[in-house]
Amino acid sequence: MILNSMQVFFVNLDINFKWLKTANMIQIKHKNIDDYINSFPEEIQNILTKIRTSIKEIIPETSEKISYGIPTFYLNGNLVHFAAYKNHIGFYPGASGIEEFLKEISKYKNSKGAVQFPLKEDLPIDLIKKIVAFRVNENISKNDN
Repeated sequence: MILNSMQVFFVNLDINFKWLKTANMIQIKHKNIDDYINSFPEEIQNILTKIRTSIKEIIPETSEKISYGIPTFYLNGNLVHFAAYKNHIGFYPGASGIEEFLKEISKYKNSKGAVQFPLKEDLPIDLIKKIVAFRVNENISKNDN
């Protein structure tokens, strides 16, 4: 059977789409954090905005960017990242941020550099602020050395 170029294109497109969908690799490219937050339903937007505002309260001069496809705060290096998922908010303070607050974080699903805050529970804003403050001090002292 000989396929013409249009048939080959659609076969490849279908295979690639199925693979991407299966691998959960379909990502929307967001221009900035506003764009990222606005891509979610209002309830999730409120949670993401609360995290963003809390970070800015701790360190207003931090810069914002999208890195790894998610909101990132930067001051002398990456401070923290966060992202919304189907059942949780992912918060990424790096390994040192997790290690420093492991006792408080242990009630949540966590790994070396990440913690998952379930959407069905209240967001631990005070903990997030403490972690951000720790990371700010860490990044500032890193720059002083």
